[in-house]
Amino acid sequence: MGLIVGAAATWPLGVRAQQPARSVYRVGYLAIASREQTFRNVRAFEAGLRSLGYRVGENVVIEYRFADGDMGRLAALATEVAGLGVDVIVSGNNVTTVAAMKATRTIPIVMANSAEPVSAGLVASLARPGGNVTGFSSEPGDEINGKRLEFLKDILPNLSRVGILWNPDFAPNQDRLTSLREAAQALALTLVPAEAGGPDILEQAFATMVRERAQVLLVLSDGVLFNHRGLIGVMAVRDRLPAISAVREYAEAGFLLSYGIDLPDQFRRSATFVDKIFRGAKPGDLPVERPTKYELVINLQTAKALGINVPPTVLTWADVVIE
Repeated sequence: MGLIVGAAATWPLGVRAQQPARSVYRVGYLAIASREQTFRNVRAFEAGLRSLGYRVGENVVIEYRFADGDMGRLAALATEVAGLGVDVIVSGNNVTTVAAMKATRTIPIVMANSAEPVSAGLVASLARPGGNVTGFSSEPGDEINGKRLEFLKDILPNLSRVGILWNPDFAPNQDRLTSLREAAQALALTLVPAEAGGPDILEQAFATMVRERAQVLLVLSDGVLFNHRGLIGVMAVRDRLPAISAVREYAEAGFLLSYGIDLPDQFRRSATFVDKIFRGAKPGDLPVERPTKYELVINLQTAKALGINVPPTVLTWADVVIE
């Protein structure tokens, strides 16, 4: 963000001179969660537009649609947004991107966040997405799962068994499990996978992990499990399972820690894709970009509840500490 804002501040006349010819552009914004739950992402996206010279409410209008955690509403919301004649749709994750793709094959779709978009069938390739979809992949590569396991082992040196909560209906998870198994083998860890495609089978999944003597919990994040992160966090503390997942919102919901992309940063940078599309670029020709910024968040309230002393060295690595 610093470079973009700095450029806008240094060359404001140049930015204005390069603005597209149309007087008002319309953006559709589709999210599973509520506005309150995604406030940071909304604010970051609008900041990204402003840094490029757009004025929200003046030369760009954003049509927000929030499903408030009800995935059953997504199809109707996506159809509604597509019917408004927007110039581009910004999508928050794979589920919303799929809903938008079903609603339109012509309106450009910018993925502010996506997990393994190629294997999920969202784009043909990262270099040449094809179709009407482009944006950001949230997966920085196989090494990220290994890093999460390393953080857990740094906090719990005697760790040997890791519970994995995952949604079998989320296509990228098969590849994620493969990379996790490789990372676990390198660290002499045993994985205890437990399927959970919805909140109704979370109790069964936790019972499986407890029965199989899992010592910690790693959640493979997707739209469904993200929506129920608060419940998962409570259950993890109840069953004495220090938990980790991908983004800050998990740590804020009671997980011991999170390590992954800086999600608001990707929403901020998504404005650059929107700007290029406003200027005539075809989404299928814009390469999907990888994350560039990651953050480690540690929840010391949860650590205290679990009786865990986080080593000072690990605390020094944290970008955010919740006390």
